[in-house]
Amino acid sequence: MLSRLSDGRACSSPRKILDVGCGAAKRPGAVGVDRADLPGVDVVHDLNVFPWPFEDEQFDEIYMYDIIEHLDDTIRVMEEVHRLLRPAGRVHIQVVYWNSRHSYSDPTHVRFFTEETFRFFTGEKRAYYTKARFAVESLVFMYDSLARKLFPFRKLLNLMAYFLCNVRQGMRVTMHKLPAAAR
Repeated sequence: MLSRLSDGRACSSPRKILDVGCGAAKRPGAVGVDRADLPGVDVVHDLNVFPWPFEDEQFDEIYMYDIIEHLDDTIRVMEEVHRLLRPAGRVHIQVVYWNSRHSYSDPTHVRFFTEETFRFFTGEKRAYYTKARFAVESLVFMYDSLARKLFPFRKLLNLMAYFLCNVRQGMRVTMHKLPAAAR
């Protein structure tokens, strides 16, 4: 069977997708893992316990929407994602932005994220922390609806986000796996 990866490339076997922290809203066709035993969850596992119960290089894509901010060790999570992705596999992360009211209002959030956070996994910042390497393909901000009305131009919106809280609500980051770096 011929299928396509998210970038349109053909592959000879069906792509395998992991939906980390899927809750009851698992992506169609994905393997869902969550600590809560909810409808649609295929594997019940505490995501703060490593290794996760999957073989190395098993997945073409991993989705982590609104979960990474709930996990204790971001570096260990990204190392686990790196282990589970096939060569050049993609990880899609959606996370609340650090200075959004939603970041601090949820008592289950243990980590906070900016656009700089993921540079630790590209080797651009403090490369000695981890061998897990990724290349950022895209980083898209999600903006507050009122801020979009008040600051209708993207450049103005981004300038205001530098000075004001609650302009950026979140980010979506897509990265692909690179070979592990030597320390």
